[in-house]
Amino acid sequence: MTKTKQSVNYLGPFITMVVLMALVGFITVMNQQFQAPMKAAYLSQAGDMTNTLTTFITFSFFLAYLVMGGVGAKSLDSNGYRGTLMRGLMILILAFGVFELSAYQFTSSNGSAITFLGVTVPYAYFIFLVGSFIAGTALTFLQSAINPYVVACEVKGTSGVQRQTIAGAANSTMCTIAPFFVASIIFNGKTDIAIDSLFIPFAVLMVVVALLAFILSKLHLPNVTVIAEKGEKLAKSVWSFSHLTLGVVAIFFYVGVEVAVGANINLYAIDLGGSFAEKATLMASLYWGGMLVGRLFGSFVSKISAQAQLLYTSIGAGILVVLSMVTGNPWLLVGVGIFHSIMWPAIFSLAIAGLGKYTSKGSGALMMGVVGGAILPLLQGSLADVFGSWSLTWLIVVVGEAYLLYYALYGHKVKQTA
Repeated sequence: MTKTKQSVNYLGPFITMVVLMALVGFITVMNQQFQAPMKAAYLSQAGDMTNTLTTFITFSFFLAYLVMGGVGAKSLDSNGYRGTLMRGLMILILAFGVFELSAYQFTSSNGSAITFLGVTVPYAYFIFLVGSFIAGTALTFLQSAINPYVVACEVKGTSGVQRQTIAGAANSTMCTIAPFFVASIIFNGKTDIAIDSLFIPFAVLMVVVALLAFILSKLHLPNVTVIAEKGEKLAKSVWSFSHLTLGVVAIFFYVGVEVAVGANINLYAIDLGGSFAEKATLMASLYWGGMLVGRLFGSFVSKISAQAQLLYTSIGAGILVVLSMVTGNPWLLVGVGIFHSIMWPAIFSLAIAGLGKYTSKGSGALMMGVVGGAILPLLQGSLADVFGSWSLTWLIVVVGEAYLLYYALYGHKVKQTA
């Protein structure tokens, strides 16, 4: 007798997806938090290019989402959920190996370097950038399977939104832990960075991910069916819907400003020095902790329209960023995390409203906006080199919040439906 969808127990697979989503959050923020240590270890002779090259670490990671997004989607079609997840975990192990290779090359060659853009940069730094790109590729594969599975797998007593909230909370929890892992576990809280500190932690992470892959290979992972119109010729381009097109830009700015604050707040604090520098890791952790708190309480604002949520959060975030710039106090940026926490679902729901049979393609188009996480932090780092400090670079985040406010007020309006 064939099992019906209702008779399949998805609790175990759902828990697995939550664990994997937590891993995604941990790796994403861990990569960002390597900026300050790698700046100290690899870029001491980078001069006026220091901050630009430092933020290349985050750029390389998020660039993978744009470059490899289509490959991940094809893998889901050809290899299914389990096959795509397994490939993502194997690629992640490879990324850890490349990070290890970077540390080994640096320590074994006494930091041998090349001249790049007029500054001296160790070969090991470029190897680390490759590792960041590979790690981003791994997470592209993982998320291409995790996100639709969490929505489609039916766990008794939960809705798709609730399951997304649970997975998002797990993700944010590990985002909060990651800065302390990098600063305290890998580098033992030292300001004098010893790059060989990478060896043991990454070896342990490789074992942990290999264990997860082994468990996944043995786990019963039922297929889920997502209703889709296959082979249907759509009459018009998905880009003809202005609220979707402007929504892609909104996702670009949202991910860009979220990552810019999370990745660069500690660099800003270190640049200011004094007590701010001493608490730089704590600031980054509390920012992501604010994201966690916001997502945990996100379900309580479900009766407030997505338009109102985006309106109020973009205003709140913009005010805090401006106040931080005016006062020179990076602690104010910590509070931005709470406002950023519920922006993604608000933008997403506004952008796909009224798309009908174009919804699937519209959702795919929105994922292109994730590349903002690569571009805006890098642009901010470059401006920090031009200005000689990070203070004025937060104007980039102000511009991003202003666009999100525009989208909440006008850009989201549906001018045509499917």
